Amino acid sequence: DVQLQASGGGLVQAGGSLTLSCAASGFTFDDYAIGWFHQAPGKEREGVSCIRRSDGDTYYTDSVKGRFTISSDNAKNTVYLQMNNLKPEDTGVYYCAGYATASDYDCSSYYGAINYWGKGTLVTVSS
Repeated sequence: DVQLQASGGGLVQAGGSLTLSCAASGFTFDDYAIGWFHQAPGKEREGVSCIRRSDGDTYYTDSVKGRFTISSDNAKNTVYLQMNNLKPEDTGVYYCAGYATASDYDCSSYYGAINYWGKGTLVTVSS
């Protein structure tokens, strides 16, 4: 069975840092990506960043470029999201998701075809 377990959320002051972890296991796709999605209070969930397992292709939404870094440790089946210079607008629940991909398009192109969602982890950034 596929398992996705997000962790690492918490309360941090603006300008601070957090690292989220997503333990992912059980995938049987030829290739897949892990994405991080953010749901701010009262808003829809949106893609933040993703990384493809086969070639390490990454993607960042504009609002986090230069502040967030996604990485993976394939031996540990874990994907990390290092979040620096956090802003109050980064507050919300962060979900990791797993989905099949191909290498013809960047990993964000498959956000509409998520196969598995993990439970979220709450990040609160105080001003």
